[in-house]
Amino acid sequence: MRPSVNKRVLYTLLSGITILLGAVVAIQYAKGGYRVTDGGFRNNTGLLAANSFPTGAQVKINGRLVSATDDTLYLEPDTYDVEIVKDGFQPWRKALQIQAELVTQTDALLFPIAPSLSTLTFTGAENLLPSPDGQKMLYFTASMSAEQKNGLYVLDLTGSPFPLQKGPRQILSDTSGLDLAQAQAIWSPDSSEILLTTPNQELLLQADRKNELASLSDVSFRRKQLLAEWEEEMYLRERQFLKEFPPEIVALATQAAESIYFSPDKKRLLYTTITSGELPAIITPPVPTRSTQPETRSLTPGGMYVYDREEDTNFLITTHLVEPMQLAKHLLADDVFAATAQSLEASPSAFRTLQATSAAETARNFARYHSPLFSNSYQWFPDSAHLLYTSDNAVRVMSYDTTNPTTIYSGPLTANFIYPWPDGKRLIILTNFSPSAPANLYAVELE
Repeated sequence: MRPSVNKRVLYTLLSGITILLGAVVAIQYAKGGYRVTDGGFRNNTGLLAANSFPTGAQVKINGRLVSATDDTLYLEPDTYDVEIVKDGFQPWRKALQIQAELVTQTDALLFPIAPSLSTLTFTGAENLLPSPDGQKMLYFTASMSAEQKNGLYVLDLTGSPFPLQKGPRQILSDTSGLDLAQAQAIWSPDSSEILLTTPNQELLLQADRKNELASLSDVSFRRKQLLAEWEEEMYLRERQFLKEFPPEIVALATQAAESIYFSPDKKRLLYTTITSGELPAIITPPVPTRSTQPETRSLTPGGMYVYDREEDTNFLITTHLVEPMQLAKHLLADDVFAATAQSLEASPSAFRTLQATSAAETARNFARYHSPLFSNSYQWFPDSAHLLYTSDNAVRVMSYDTTNPTTIYSGPLTANFIYPWPDGKRLIILTNFSPSAPANLYAVELE
C-alpha cells in the first residue's frame, strides 16, 4: 500500500506545481511580461487598453490601422501616436507612453461632427441660474402670450427617460408688484428652495412646484439668518471634500488660489493661482499608471491649473489676468485640519462671507460659488475628465490634461452661456437665430 500512497502524493504535488506554473505564466502574459509574436517571444511589453465612447472606432498607432475599440493591445515600451477614429465623430488623438507591464487606457470620448439641436424653450430665457446639484435650470421669461404664464420657470435636467419632452415648469407667475425681471435669486445648497429678492419683498420658493403669491410670506426679516445657515452647510460640505486632498494642496487652495472648483467626482481641482510657487511631489514614488502627459508644477500668478489627487499630477490649462478679489470665488473652509468644524451657533459671524451690502452682489457671490459659469472660467464636464469653454464664438471641450481640444458647436451664442447636461449627453446653449426673437435655450446633442 505504501507505493500507492507515494504515487498519490507525487501526482498531487505535480498537479499543484503545474497549476501554479500555469497561473504564473497566465499572469505574466496578461500583464505584458512576455508575449508570443511571429518573431518569437518578446519580454516586458506594455498594454494599451484602447477603449472609446461610443465603441466600434478604428484604432491607429503611428498612422497604421491595428484594431477597433474596445481592445487590448500589447506593445513594446515606447511613446506612440494613438488615433481613434469613427465615422460621424471627430477624431481623438494623443501621444501615449507605453510602459513595461503597465496598462495605459485611452478612455476616448468622441464628439459628433454635426450635432443636432433641440429646442428647450420657445418664449425666451433670461436670468439663467443653474442649481448647485446641476440638475435644474432656473430662468425668467416675459414673452408668453398669456400674461399669467410669464414668470420664473425651472427646467429639470434629469428625472425623465425623455428629458427633452418634459417641458419647463412654472414656479411663480409675474405680477406688477413683483417685477421678476429685476429679481435676484439664490439656490439653497440642496437645490430644493430658491430665495427670491424683488424690489418690494423677499420670498422663499419651492423649486418643485408652482408657488402661489397669496400663500407666500415675506422672509426679509430672516434673510441674513437663512443665508448664514446655507453658507454653513456649504462650508461643511466643502470641508469634507477638501479633507481628501493632501495638506499641500489644501494650503494652496485656501491661501494662494481663487476660482477653485471641484470636479463632479471630487477627485480633481480646477484653480487659478494668485502667487508664484512650486508644487512639490506629494506622492513618492509616482503612481505607476498615472498620466504621462507633460505637467506643470511651477505656479505663476494668473495660471489656471487642474490638480489630480489620485495621480498627483498638475496641468496648466491657460493663463489670464488675476480677477479682483470681489469677482473671484474663494473657499469657505480655511480650517480643514482643525480638530472641530466651526458652527453657526458658536461663530455667527463666520458664515457671512458671501453676504454683501447689496442683494445683487450677494446673489452673484452665491452663483459664483456654485458654478464657474459666473467666474469667466472653464467648466467641468460631467465625466470629471474634460473641461468646457468658449473661444471665438465656439464651444470647445478638451481633456483635463489639455489634450484633444475639440469644437463641438460653432455658431451664435448669447452671453457665452453654455452648461452641460448632467449625464454629459447634451450641452445647453443660449442663442438667438433671429434678430427679432428672444434668446432661447437649446440642447446640443452629443451622442
